[in-house]
Amino acid sequence: MAPESQVGTPPDVSVVVAVYNTMPYLTECLDSLVGQSIGRDRLEIVAVDDGSTDDSGRELDRFAELYPGTVKVIHQANSGGPAAPSNRALDVATGRYVYFIGSDDHLGDQALERMVTCADEHRSDVVVGKMVGTNGRYVHQALYKESAPDVSLYDSALPFTLANTKLFRRELVEQHKLRFPEHLPVGSDQPFTIEACVRARKISVVADYTCYYAVKRGDASNITYRADHLARLRCTAEIMDFTAGLIEAGPKRDAVLRRHFTWELAKLIQDDFPALDRDLRREICAGIARLADTYFTDGIRDAMDVKRRVRICLARAGAVDELCEAITSEKQNGAPPFLLEGDRAHARYPGFRDSLVGVPDRCYEVLGEAVPGPLAQGTELLASAWEQEDGRLAYTASVRVPVAGDAGGATVRLAQGAMPKSADKPGARRLPADRTLPALEGDIRLEPAPEGAATVLHVRLPLELRTVKRGLRVYLDVAGSTYEIPVRGKDKPMPLARRWGRREDPYRASAMVNDKGRVVIATAQMFPPKRTLVLRAMKALARRLKAGLVGSKPSGAKKSNGSKRK
Repeated sequence: MAPESQVGTPPDVSVVVAVYNTMPYLTECLDSLVGQSIGRDRLEIVAVDDGSTDDSGRELDRFAELYPGTVKVIHQANSGGPAAPSNRALDVATGRYVYFIGSDDHLGDQALERMVTCADEHRSDVVVGKMVGTNGRYVHQALYKESAPDVSLYDSALPFTLANTKLFRRELVEQHKLRFPEHLPVGSDQPFTIEACVRARKISVVADYTCYYAVKRGDASNITYRADHLARLRCTAEIMDFTAGLIEAGPKRDAVLRRHFTWELAKLIQDDFPALDRDLRREICAGIARLADTYFTDGIRDAMDVKRRVRICLARAGAVDELCEAITSEKQNGAPPFLLEGDRAHARYPGFRDSLVGVPDRCYEVLGEAVPGPLAQGTELLASAWEQEDGRLAYTASVRVPVAGDAGGATVRLAQGAMPKSADKPGARRLPADRTLPALEGDIRLEPAPEGAATVLHVRLPLELRTVKRGLRVYLDVAGSTYEIPVRGKDKPMPLARRWGRREDPYRASAMVNDKGRVVIATAQMFPPKRTLVLRAMKALARRLKAGLVGSKPSGAKKSNGSKRK
């Protein structure tokens, strides 16, 4: 057994584990704690059983017997959430630092050692270790791009990582009497984390090692997934009001509250919203409107992606029917088309320029943040064919792009080379300002789609007699930027391969769909021309002559004296 902490010497870190019915995940959690590389002599585990009805309480007691002096267990009646047991643990914690872990999650072996070392080296009050999700659990990753000794709550991705699963200097916690609000069924860790980050002298990030594995239970019974809409709305409102009491109005407050509009409030008006009871839908919209009227500044509005921004604005306007239509239509048909007007673009969601709805155009304006995905999803091949005449071949295609209005700059080209991996997820990419487009080798004609909500590009692209693979791509100017969009051809009939060129030197053209669903045009020489075959034969003969295989006499043959036979 590892040595216990020396008498009078506090452990480096106290790990707080609030437990309620988390078997069998609890065992892996506790194993990951007692096996930490920091060593059990520098570690204290304070686990509070919040009235579990499964074997969680007994499992805690088993670990306390195995590791006395390291694992401390407190049993109490169920409080309804993790806040009360976490506060109870804080009251008895003795470590220089305190760390919180969900009892269904687990740590990397070196997590605590690395975070404590970081805190000591940089004199950090808060250290955020890299978190990842498992079993489909989503964890925002932007903060973990690189390790950093000093990050700010106001100009980093930290507001999108407000769980209490961090290392806190306990002196800071006790100095400001930081505790968890026990009446909040969800989000009770946010006020604690936000205030700690506001009060902290320095916040550091450990991103070069996965410290924390957040587990989504197989039955999705995590408390975050159980709370109903009104409970989440009430909790979010209280958290936002609490934050406003800590941070004065301005860009710093906006930097934190943008998270709540983008995340918590937007989650209330997702795909399940139209199926809710009508009165409940109205109550949710009224709650969002109250928060938007108070905190939804122009800065927060413009920093949000257009999809969530429109939904917040429709909820704020009380346009429940338009909001339901926007959600349902996008679920069934994808993102709406963009209306191009000069260097501006607007997403044509329901309610756009409807005087009865009264939502300003700015709420629908595309500001560059959500362009690649919708453009790629709405761009599709309608038809394609070969056009052959006098030994020449052209590929013709009709492509629908999800834009209307000033789409005159749209074009289709055959581009050589694969798109970068960064373009795979959204399916399109914004081109650098200095990027030159492939040469337009054919003809293009634009016409509005029959429904008036898109544009169809008709293109004729002559093919060259050469061996090459090129992707069919649309180039489109939206809101001052040019986007490259691969044309998708999945489930579309492609023309059969075609032979063309000179009889003695034929080529083959193929239109295919690659493994990413994108249209690719390949041309290749079918077989070498006769002249090439002759050259190859001559070269082979020359090699044989050089090797002495042609014209040489067999060994032992008589030399001719050149005389004529009489």
